[in-house]
Amino acid sequence: MTIPIIVLAALILTIAWVGLTYNRLVSLRLAAENSWAQIDVALKLRHDLIPTLAAAVAGYAGHEQETLARVAADRSLAVAADTEAPAARSAKEAQLGGSLGRMLILAEDYPELRATENFSRMQTDLAAVEERIAITRRVYNDTVETLNTKVQVFPSVLVARGFGFTAREFFAAGASAQVVPSVEIGSGSGPV
Repeated sequence: MTIPIIVLAALILTIAWVGLTYNRLVSLRLAAENSWAQIDVALKLRHDLIPTLAAAVAGYAGHEQETLARVAADRSLAVAADTEAPAARSAKEAQLGGSLGRMLILAEDYPELRATENFSRMQTDLAAVEERIAITRRVYNDTVETLNTKVQVFPSVLVARGFGFTAREFFAAGASAQVVPSVEIGSGSGPV
């Protein structure tokens, strides 16, 4: 009589553990999807800001068509990559970040452009968007790390495999995100 009770208790505990583990995996998957959606929103903000910024630079540095064309082409590639996996998308966003950085460096050669309130506001907006991208990337990658750990460690790997949970890709920061830019305040005061 005690053996059936022990077997029944073990079965109930196993079912409860499987249910709790499954629910935790679903929660982590949904958190990762939400975090990815936040990255997507931040990237769309960046994509929307770039044409206006490029037009402002073109107004003062119109003869720098190669740089401006590169920004436009890289933006188009980044926008078209919105359905790609995180690794592929991060590569295109890093390429866009590099050409955007080159365009902003080009703008440094035009003090009259830097002095305009509109350009200054756009640079501030871009800095805020870049910070938002960095924050959402960190949140996403932390969530993915937690999910991937749960999917790959024993014993939760048994539930993950049984219900088709898989590891997700990280959204890597591009090389431009790892370089701290120097900012010039005023004219001739040098980098800060």
